[in-house]
Amino acid sequence: MRILSTRFEQSEFAPVSFETLCFHICLYLQQQLTPDFYAASCPQLESIVAEQVYQASLTDPRMPASLLRLHFHDCFVNGCDGSVLLSGNEQLAAANLNSLRGFDVIANIKAAVEEACPSTVSCADILALTARDSVVLASRPSYNPGWTVVFGRRDSLTASEAAADADLPGAFYNVAQLNDNFAKVGLSPKDVVVLSGAHTFGRVHCSVLDGSLYPTVDPLLNTAYASQLESSCPNGGDTATVNNLDPVTPNTFDNQYYRNLQVGKGTLYSDRILFNTTGKSQDLVNQFAPYFASDQFFYEFGVSMMKMGNISPLTGSEGEIRKICSQPN
Repeated sequence: MRILSTRFEQSEFAPVSFETLCFHICLYLQQQLTPDFYAASCPQLESIVAEQVYQASLTDPRMPASLLRLHFHDCFVNGCDGSVLLSGNEQLAAANLNSLRGFDVIANIKAAVEEACPSTVSCADILALTARDSVVLASRPSYNPGWTVVFGRRDSLTASEAAADADLPGAFYNVAQLNDNFAKVGLSPKDVVVLSGAHTFGRVHCSVLDGSLYPTVDPLLNTAYASQLESSCPNGGDTATVNNLDPVTPNTFDNQYYRNLQVGKGTLYSDRILFNTTGKSQDLVNQFAPYFASDQFFYEFGVSMMKMGNISPLTGSEGEIRKICSQPN
């Protein structure tokens, strides 16, 4: 077993501000999410999940990015309630269909957790923990991008394709649209830039890139990189072909993403526009881009992930604890 827990401690880049501390204390009190929620009922939870994520990554280096994306797409639609895992429904939304992956890994994790702790740990909490472990696993050994995961979420009974179509941000959103979309779930313009840093690993289908290449190439794209994408995604070609979101370190969670944006190598329009819009988003890209800023980025990413993980969770007697993540009990 590969033990990952030693890298989950908070980065020492910066002290927690009074504002941030109060924010998280209020969330814990109001929403009943705590780091030790399963300390007595399922103490082996974190080691089980860490091992399962590690095993999945051995055969599929894309998997950590895919698992992180599942948590994001879950939380942005009616809160972090595991609804994205229910078969059909949200999985059929335009941003998810033939795109979201990793459901089999989550099913395996849930089965292992159920064997150890029956009817105890929610699928929503498994998504939150799996996202953190995926980031840690995909980072370089000397880096520390971990954050504290709080637990106590419960699972929804239903899911909504229409809500997913309405609430998930689009790949061709501009900065104003991204800010408005994130604001609807209580996230800030800073969170937009920080969480977009998740595009430092993972893949994207040609179907998403066609609008940046044809009939004319987006002028924000680096010319050489545009030619590379055109070669991978010829006009009228296979739209299911996948391309690296980060052409430099495609499977590593680092801050290379921001350096890519500075030279026109953001793969998605919604990424490129962050650097090409004067103001806060451009300033933050420049702030996170230097090699020496990796600790700062990891710290801020952890703070933003904790905020995202607290979007409208079901707690207490709300919802249920699913036995199988793809279907209600």
